[in-house]
Amino acid sequence: MFAVGLAGVGVYSILAEGVNERRREIGVRMAMGAQPSSVLQEVVRRGLRLAVASIAVGGLVAFGVTRLLATLLFGVGPRDPLAFLLTPLFLIAVVVLASWIPARQAACIDPSAALHNER
Repeated sequence: MFAVGLAGVGVYSILAEGVNERRREIGVRMAMGAQPSSVLQEVVRRGLRLAVASIAVGGLVAFGVTRLLATLLFGVGPRDPLAFLLTPLFLIAVVVLASWIPARQAACIDPSAALHNER
């Protein structure tokens, strides 16, 4: 559970920093007529791509080291299909939730403020 929470915080941090770095670009897109919903979808989609890539690599590694981990597991088999299915689904739900906050912030960017804000 701690690992999933840590993954959620990591995804949130990466996406929040990405939105912060692209604030001016998002402001230009919104000034040119982009809908807030499209900006929101783009940020959430970016988080999901990150999650899917991580789940693919982690699933392959987990499936590959099942013999080594068999002695550490209690109450579940080393290749339990339910565990291999529910864990990625739960992680995707956490990623969607973690990416929603930066996505909402990106969708609410005021184009004029973003264009006038020089760093």
